Amino acid sequence: MKPRLVFVHGVGGPRDAVGELAHWKSALAKGMRAAGHSSMAEALSDGGIDCAFVYYGDLFRPPQAQGALVEVEDERSAELLLALLDDVLAGLSERLPDTPEDEQDLIRAQVLAHARAEAAPHPQEQGVMALARRALNAATTVLSVRLFRGLGQWAAPKLMVRDLGQVARYLARREDDGTQETLDTRIRNRLVRELTHGTTVLVAHSLGTVVSWETLHEHPSPVRLLVTLGSPLGMRTVVTPRLVPQPPRTPERVGEWLNFFDSDDPVAVRPWLENDFAPNGAQVRPDSRRVDSEGFWVHPAVLYLAQPGVAGPIAEVLHAARNGER
Repeated sequence: MKPRLVFVHGVGGPRDAVGELAHWKSALAKGMRAAGHSSMAEALSDGGIDCAFVYYGDLFRPPQAQGALVEVEDERSAELLLALLDDVLAGLSERLPDTPEDEQDLIRAQVLAHARAEAAPHPQEQGVMALARRALNAATTVLSVRLFRGLGQWAAPKLMVRDLGQVARYLARREDDGTQETLDTRIRNRLVRELTHGTTVLVAHSLGTVVSWETLHEHPSPVRLLVTLGSPLGMRTVVTPRLVPQPPRTPERVGEWLNFFDSDDPVAVRPWLENDFAPNGAQVRPDSRRVDSEGFWVHPAVLYLAQPGVAGPIAEVLHAARNGER
């Protein structure tokens, strides 16, 4: 029986699931070769590994209101969006030196302080439009200076707010589709369909790490290795306290959990998950590891997958499963 590898994507716009699967497999194969696992890279490329890509981006339909500023549909989601934005800004602030080392550090600190003030709660402002406008203003401020390496792909404030808004909409646990299934449930159901076939390695990115973690608790399927990339699970203000179940712990049937982060990844603002997640019954807890990618935007899954430090452990587990090893 072939080992099975399941990918779960994160935030972003619509995508071609077939094309994305090929792109992710290609990046992972590159990383495997760099890690000295050419045979597993070939198996990945020639069908020796059963692969699936869980796509749920189509469920983030545009808001019904014409002319909406951002893709959030209710005040609760908009409030969470602002809190998430502040968490990202706070994480960027924590990465600055306590004493500015040069003029750019000083500018960064000033810009972040201004943006956080714009995102701060204002009791006199209520309603989705007012909250959305505040989020866009804060995003515009922080993106107005290209001094933050990790924010590279957010070429426009609306893209930054859209992506964080998707996390907010998931955590709001609303948007009933008429069958009493909320948006977050419908998203998890997409992964459940793939888990029913059995999974050797589950690789999740960004928002997909939240989706995967909750799904593995709700539908406890055995997974030898859980890999999380650029995860927001450690956002203690918004994400961690809203996870289900509480208190956060490693899903019971996960045999190993590797959590990878780039120090410039704006989504993985508090990446050491072992500080916040208790072990499961087998004493498995997250093992967080830093990787370093080149470029101005380090969050994409394919950059993580091409890293030998990420691809190597995945190749080892798939190889062991392929040879019937436990």
